[in-house]
Amino acid sequence: MKLPILILLTALFAASCSSTKPANNEGWVSLFNGKDLQGWKASENPATFKVEDGAIVVHGPRAHLFYEGEISNHNFTNFEFKAQVMTMPGANSGIFFHTTYQENGWPAKGYEAQVNNSQSDWRRTGSLYSVQDVKEVHVKDGEWFTETIKVEGKRVIVQINGKTVVDYTEPAGIEKEEGRSLKRLSSGTFALQGHDPGSKVYFKEIYVKLLN
Repeated sequence: MKLPILILLTALFAASCSSTKPANNEGWVSLFNGKDLQGWKASENPATFKVEDGAIVVHGPRAHLFYEGEISNHNFTNFEFKAQVMTMPGANSGIFFHTTYQENGWPAKGYEAQVNNSQSDWRRTGSLYSVQDVKEVHVKDGEWFTETIKVEGKRVIVQINGKTVVDYTEPAGIEKEEGRSLKRLSSGTFALQGHDPGSKVYFKEIYVKLLN
């Protein structure tokens, strides 16, 4: 009877080692508790967001879920952000950063890292939306993948499963360009996008690491 128990314990240990959850001593801090939306605030259609099986399910009319929690007083400048993401066929979503809560509409402040593997918009997962766009599809619908956003100074790096798909440096003087006073790097929070009723996307294991 001891051998099967030993095999089971070994399998459980191996599974825990393969988790994408970062160790606490690496400086990562969780933004999502896996149970409810504590620390997050939804705009215009809150029912678009719910938690099931440890993941945030995004499915419904346009809405955005803003991080409003205690970490860094939900105001981030230089950071590394990562989340496990899974899209269903035809889904469109995104991860906003350096943004701020607004009650209605598409977030006016900050940038969006695209989440879209098969929806009609040609800008694919990893795009720095309408700034440095990705046409290639790097991951499949129905499979979990890691999307990472790193901001240091004026540089933004977006990675999908560890592969860099965007490496963008914001040029000097951009704040003087028409329409770019808010669409630029500054500081702010994160937001998950509910794009439309036909899109269904999952997010889990959402972490941030503060950088100097």
